[in-house]
Amino acid sequence: MDRRSLMGCLGAAVLLPRAAFAGDFAAFVAALQTRALAAGIPEEVVDETTSGLVVNADVIKFDHHQPEFTMTWAAFSARVLNQARVAEGRAKYGQSSELLAAVTSRFGVPAGPLMGIWGVETNYGATQGDFGVFDALTTLAWDRGSSYFAGEVISAMRIVARGDVPAEKLLGSYAGAMGQPQFMPSVYLSTAVSFYGSGTPDIWGSDADSVASIANYLAKSGWVPGLPSSEPVLAPPGLSVVGTGRENVRTIGYWEALGVQRLPGASELPDMTPCALLLPDGAGGQAFLIYANFRAIRKYNPSDFYALCVGALGRMVLA
Repeated sequence: MDRRSLMGCLGAAVLLPRAAFAGDFAAFVAALQTRALAAGIPEEVVDETTSGLVVNADVIKFDHHQPEFTMTWAAFSARVLNQARVAEGRAKYGQSSELLAAVTSRFGVPAGPLMGIWGVETNYGATQGDFGVFDALTTLAWDRGSSYFAGEVISAMRIVARGDVPAEKLLGSYAGAMGQPQFMPSVYLSTAVSFYGSGTPDIWGSDADSVASIANYLAKSGWVPGLPSSEPVLAPPGLSVVGTGRENVRTIGYWEALGVQRLPGASELPDMTPCALLLPDGAGGQAFLIYANFRAIRKYNPSDFYALCVGALGRMVLA
């Protein structure tokens, strides 16, 4: 499409925060190509992965309407923690329990958070996204003026240059996240593993490589064995929200002294275990104690809603 044409641009212009003229985007791509060549990416890979790129209005639309920023925790969790996802997770866990045990043995991360991330990210590998990674990342780099996303384009080029995956098969989310774990290209390069040592990590088709790569990410993020990430609790009516929140770390004993009640089946932990009280919908809504491993999950995705859903889905699947 000729984006310099007014009639051709009317639909996209509603979605773009600044003028989407082909010349502007072409100049951005040219500068990105220069940066990639300076970073040592072979010229043929740069040409292959950037030739013919245009602004993807769908990427920008999704980027500007992320559901966590427009939904309450109650609505968001109901959408993510649906019965179908839980049922699929239980079936997948039944098929993968030996693999998960082996991954836990190697990385120290239990099945719960692995199943939680796997399920929330891609429905256990079933929904990996169909956006071209180079298309999506370049659009975001241009639209946001983002050095981060531009760097991810170059990381994706490195994947192609190494011969890991052909450029046309690098598909993922609108944000350029790839495979069953939804790794950004730089994370793939630093963290993806071949669990059985067969060579190139296959986070697209191999459950073993995908789950092990998730575990490796959490282990590198400081996962503490034997500690949950979060747990639902009952907060007393009238409890002040002052002093709650992720940054206000106290102890289990402190919160229990204020009337917070842990539920039957919760992990046995010492009263002095550090934790914070999170009220994602404010006073009167659901309440959670969150632990050090909550921070490890937030390194995967820096969202309280996301980390709570990962913990909850893992508990539901393994229940």
